[in-house]
Amino acid sequence: MANISILTAFAHPDDECFGFGGSLAKYASQAAEITLLCATGGEVGEISDPALATPENLSRVREEELRQSARVLGAKEIKNLGYRDSGMAGTSDNDNPLCLHQANATEAVGRIVKIIREIRPQILLTHDPTGGYGHPDHIAISRHTTTAYHSAGDPTKYPEQISEGLEPWTPAKLYYSVFPRRRFHWLEKRMAEAGIEPPFSPEERESLGVPDDVVTTVIDVAAYTDTKLAALNCHRTQANTFQFFSRLPQKVIMEFMGMEHFWLVEPAPQGQETDLLEGLMQT
Repeated sequence: MANISILTAFAHPDDECFGFGGSLAKYASQAAEITLLCATGGEVGEISDPALATPENLSRVREEELRQSARVLGAKEIKNLGYRDSGMAGTSDNDNPLCLHQANATEAVGRIVKIIREIRPQILLTHDPTGGYGHPDHIAISRHTTTAYHSAGDPTKYPEQISEGLEPWTPAKLYYSVFPRRRFHWLEKRMAEAGIEPPFSPEERESLGVPDDVVTTVIDVAAYTDTKLAALNCHRTQANTFQFFSRLPQKVIMEFMGMEHFWLVEPAPQGQETDLLEGLMQT
């Protein structure tokens, strides 16, 4: 799989694991070059143990956790956009002028375009437009990355970058990482059987995920679930966030983690896929 480059743009340290960690590990093991683009420092995340971090240094600690996760997944490089975590919808952190939610769109897109032109990936991955569960940062990075996909190959967009030697480049494929609603319903049923209260309200659960029919690509990553979980466990400060999940029977965890779902946005899908690289010329 020489000459295959995959760029994945996500909101916070640990987002690289859940939606596409298994796929990243799979393609890295086949010699694809994986670059992780993280939009924020995760400053508003959990601190599972006060011995691990403080609110003042959480972003630095999470940066190191991301580096550890990247090594586990086999990623080649990490790029940071440098925005502040916006927190959950409706919180005061949304109003911080340094957060991704408040970022100037032209500037944010330009930063992503520059990285696309530097990396020149065949595959670009990001969150779906709903953010999975409505997180403002997930929504923002999805929107900005989608715009960047369409802008990076246009020589009239961000011409100063071209003057600096960066040639226009359009990735062959743009994918959204998605959780189909059927998977959320399946997980909710397994949680009920285990006596675990879901972390979302009944109202929130009705809107989680994407309609099943937008899923174009299903990747079997069962052989990489141990790697995916090992990468997730690098994010020790966020352990409380995953606590409900870790209480599930191991068989359920492995089954849930063993399949990853994507929505091929560009070009128009020609049918169902089982490989992100389907249709690409590989050397």
